[in-house]
Formats: sequence, C-alpha cells, structure tokens
Amino acid sequence: MERLIEILQELKPDVTFTKDTKLVEDKIFDSLGMISLVAELSDEFDIEISPMDIVPENFETVEALYEMIERLADED
Repeated sequence: MERLIEILQELKPDVTFTKDTKLVEDKIFDSLGMISLVAELSDEFDIEISPMDIVPENFETVEALYEMIERLADED
C-alpha cells in the first residue's frame, strides 16, 4: 500500500492520499491521468491491467486499487 500511495503522490503531488481517498468520485484522475496511472502500476508491480480491469470499481478508492493490484499479482 505504501508504494502505491507513493506512486499516486508522484502523479498528483497536490493530493493527500489515504486508503479511502475517492479517486473517481472526487475527479482526482482524468482519463489521461488514468492512462498514466495504469502504466505506472503495470511497470512498478509487474502486472497486466487489461481493459476489463479498468472499471470504476477498481479505481474508486486507493484501497480498491490496492486490492486489484494484489489480485492481478496473484494471477501471475
């Protein structure tokens, strides 16, 4: 979780992230930001985030994002 929050803060340094931060609802990331985020997460955690994984439920909060990362890492 700590590394995920570091990545989020690198992409959006003006936001204070917690596990409950609402990424979609609060419009922290726009569509271009989401593409950057997906690329960063894929590289950092060595996971493949497919288009089927890019749904609001997986990106709603930092906690949901972390759960997706763990799930995808377990699939490898």
